[in-house]
Amino acid sequence: MHYDLTDLRLFLHVGDTENLTRAAERACLSLPAASNRIKQLEEAFETQLLVRQAKGVQLTPAGHMLLQHAREVFRELECLHADLQPFAQGVKGRLRVLANTTATHSFLADALSRFLTDNPGVDIELEEQLSQEIVATLNAGGADLGIVAGSVATEGLEVQLLGSDDLIVIASINHPLPSFKKLRFADLLDAHRFVGLNEFSAIQSFLDGMAAGLGKRISLRVRVGSFDAVCRMVEAGAGIAIVPRSCAMRYANRKDLRMVPLTDTWARREMRLCRRPGGNLPQFADTLIRYLTEAAQAPV
Repeated sequence: MHYDLTDLRLFLHVGDTENLTRAAERACLSLPAASNRIKQLEEAFETQLLVRQAKGVQLTPAGHMLLQHAREVFRELECLHADLQPFAQGVKGRLRVLANTTATHSFLADALSRFLTDNPGVDIELEEQLSQEIVATLNAGGADLGIVAGSVATEGLEVQLLGSDDLIVIASINHPLPSFKKLRFADLLDAHRFVGLNEFSAIQSFLDGMAAGLGKRISLRVRVGSFDAVCRMVEAGAGIAIVPRSCAMRYANRKDLRMVPLTDTWARREMRLCRRPGGNLPQFADTLIRYLTEAAQAPV
């Protein structure tokens, strides 16, 4: 039986993307070379690992088992590299971190900037996902650390509270939004048009889901790519928006922006750091956790 780390790394990418073409791109392989490596893996294990479909691939039970063990192999390799750090000129390693939109647009950038500067041999693979997707991926062994927000269930994971951040309504000071101390999300949907993030944003998907649960939809006047752009468009009078308070405070010129809390219970969002219990992560993962904690608790 013959296979190598390149084969296992490719299979990790297949499991993450469920698409052989994208997996080949991530592995820096041509599609024919990647397809041939998967075929050789199936021959080596004498079982089918993938079901080819029109829009991607689906892992067989054997494929899921291989994916789980492949993740453990690379996790152990990261630990090996970290343990050998005292005997080398520097540590080389990688951590896969999943985070919700609030984290990626607030404290996470500051934390990663400091960490990567102080740890030049460590790479971070960061992906933005919905909180419930992050929990599922962590439980499946698909990531090292995850940052979630809100009331998402985290059973089966080790959880550390990082802080909290409310979702609030922002509007231009000249916008005809009622001058209430607090507003209800449902009351905004019929009366106002919104500035939102793009369709791939985790928090926009969350808000769309909240609206759908009320039998309504968010009337989007414009979509932009960042909270910075959202705040600037709102200040310019393009509409109202719902954003984390920390993002509004970071990006907005507060004298031109009104900030109104939401009464909805889901608007109060605790930020939590999650990991698999007993997960054997390299030492530099603990260093990253310390940087994340410090950044999350720093005043805006």
